[in-house]
Amino acid sequence: MLVRRAWTAVRNRPNTVIAASTGAVAALYFASQSASHPRFFGTSTLAARSAMQYPVSKSDSEWRAQLTPQQFKILREKGTEMAGTGFGFLLTLLGSPLGEQGVYECAGCGTPLYTADMKFKSGCGWPAFFDAIPGAITEITDRSWGMERTEIVCSNCGGHQGHVFRNEGFPNPTSDRHCVNSVSIRYNPDKQAKWEKYSKAK
Repeated sequence: MLVRRAWTAVRNRPNTVIAASTGAVAALYFASQSASHPRFFGTSTLAARSAMQYPVSKSDSEWRAQLTPQQFKILREKGTEMAGTGFGFLLTLLGSPLGEQGVYECAGCGTPLYTADMKFKSGCGWPAFFDAIPGAITEITDRSWGMERTEIVCSNCGGHQGHVFRNEGFPNPTSDRHCVNSVSIRYNPDKQAKWEKYSKAK
């Protein structure tokens, strides 16, 4: 049903730019195949996450006590919410002014990850940012689902944020798209920060 609604939305909004990424294609496919957990599908293996050390380290039971079941599934088990279902994405469609200033923090540990002016409309169905606060995001090679992608996690707690895609043709300063699950981040309007252009080695 969710997949049918997604295609209906595309047909009714022909001017909407849909990001042609393997991540978006995988989301539609694996969500349509899952009957028991229709809103989520897994990404990279949990073994890779456990092999890395982060400043904030908690047991699964401690994370479960702190996070909602949806947040735990995505942040700690590397699930992905269905495209177009996240609260932040729906606000974008409604034209809400929420998020024009401030920062977006990791929903697990509160570390600032993105400034509000890094956010842009990609049409992919998830919050998108063209860059991250320096040092806030760690990139990990993800070879799950028979493809190779670049996973992005919080550098402070290892919480899964999503994936980064490059050189898709978006008119932003970096040509990057950090495709982030909306439940992996929380908006904080009180912290003020702006994106500062800096040279990036490609």
